[in-house]
Amino acid sequence: MTPRKDLLDIASLSDEEITFILDNAVPFKDLFRRSVKKVPTLKGRTMLTLFYEPSTRTRSSFEVAASRLSADVTHFDVEASSIVKGESVIDTIDTLEAMRIDYVVVRHKQSGIPNLIARNTRTSVINAGDGWHAHPTQALLDAFTLRERWPDLAGRRILIVGDIQHSRVARSTSHICRRLGMQVAYLAPGSLMPRETPPEIKIFGNWSDAWDWTPDVVYLLRVQSERLTEPFFPSAAEYHRHYGLTDDRLRILDQRALPLMHPGPVNRGVEITDAGMNYSRSLINDQVENGIAVRMSVLYSLRPEPL
Repeated sequence: MTPRKDLLDIASLSDEEITFILDNAVPFKDLFRRSVKKVPTLKGRTMLTLFYEPSTRTRSSFEVAASRLSADVTHFDVEASSIVKGESVIDTIDTLEAMRIDYVVVRHKQSGIPNLIARNTRTSVINAGDGWHAHPTQALLDAFTLRERWPDLAGRRILIVGDIQHSRVARSTSHICRRLGMQVAYLAPGSLMPRETPPEIKIFGNWSDAWDWTPDVVYLLRVQSERLTEPFFPSAAEYHRHYGLTDDRLRILDQRALPLMHPGPVNRGVEITDAGMNYSRSLINDQVENGIAVRMSVLYSLRPEPL
């Protein structure tokens, strides 16, 4: 496969590229489970994380992935930079370009910023989440986690529950799941459901109808309070009662032996009851571990433009 320069969304990836990234994540995961966790694949290259929004899992996962490939890792501290003085994104990238950075991992609250950066630099740009738009590496690690359970995903059903409207995870993960042959359904209050969804995605307004659809896996989304500029539901307790994984719904999940996924961080008592955090078929920790392997594979698959 010819290496690409950037990873900005799932839609821009070919089926061959998706398969390449997922297949190559397997040996990378095997690698870091050994006593020797590093390989010299990216020795001499530099990766910089540029996060305009807070992140724990994604940022640290990229940093660990790059380190295990022997790349040098630098974090650009937005709060302590000239950005707070009004420096534009392009000016920041011009500065980084002069530093000969090879990979820039970008998270921004505004959709399209990673694409803007990618058009103005030779550096390989990886979108680590932009507004409501996309989170491609989350989608890839979700697909990898699902493929570990079911090597052939064709015909499997995934129910995605929660704040669909504000979720770049829902958009990216539902896209890759459909590309891999899965059936996708959304469950959310009407206030958190996008006005337009792909026609092949089923829409549910309550758990009873969603259970009747017989999903193979349930994927809960984080309620993104920081993105909610108006009250989309009466209270967190009310959201949990109608749309969260309550103790009763957890029992149904267990009776049906269904896996549970969540991109993290979890709002306990909102998306998931406390007991759900110890659910035996939870794949949440698998998603975290697989995020490192998939991001190693992504870095391996990209090539910055030559100087």
